[in-house]
Amino acid sequence: MTATVNGTSAKLVMGHPAPALEVNTLSHGLWNLADQTPENYTMIVFYRGLHCPVCVQYISELEQKLNAFSQLGVTVIAISGDDQEKAAQLQAKTNSQQLTLGYGLTYDDMRRWGLYLSKGHFDNEPTLFSEPALFLIKPNGHIYLANLGTHPFSRISFDFLIQGLEYVIPNNYPFRGTE
Repeated sequence: MTATVNGTSAKLVMGHPAPALEVNTLSHGLWNLADQTPENYTMIVFYRGLHCPVCVQYISELEQKLNAFSQLGVTVIAISGDDQEKAAQLQAKTNSQQLTLGYGLTYDDMRRWGLYLSKGHFDNEPTLFSEPALFLIKPNGHIYLANLGTHPFSRISFDFLIQGLEYVIPNNYPFRGTE
């Protein structure tokens, strides 16, 4: 379920189906959310793009935490609106060898997922790009958690998220943000 805000973006409601999402990846072909079969969650990390030094650091950290997420039954993908070339540059810059990196996120998808968008102000920034966000999607395709940022520094800590999941999963913690 989504609610339109100013006709441009959606407010996603926890416990409801996630919007459709399909992107190309660098090393795993076409990735489709509907095809995912995680033990506990699919984690989607939307990042701003190669132009963002904070994203480079964040994606590097995510690569280092993949084993911890995997042990919790969480599969992970990181996605941006960058093209394939820029995504490959980010992969090399972050030394990401296991992380699934999606690229080519469309503006329509950004809006459908309720991501905050920013206009580029500096020479190295795209004309329009999404701000960071992180979603956990249950195996049935329903949204469990959404963390949407408006600035490069407004991101959830992976260590804190792992700590939370270590409690949430065995205790079957309920959906929050359902209204």
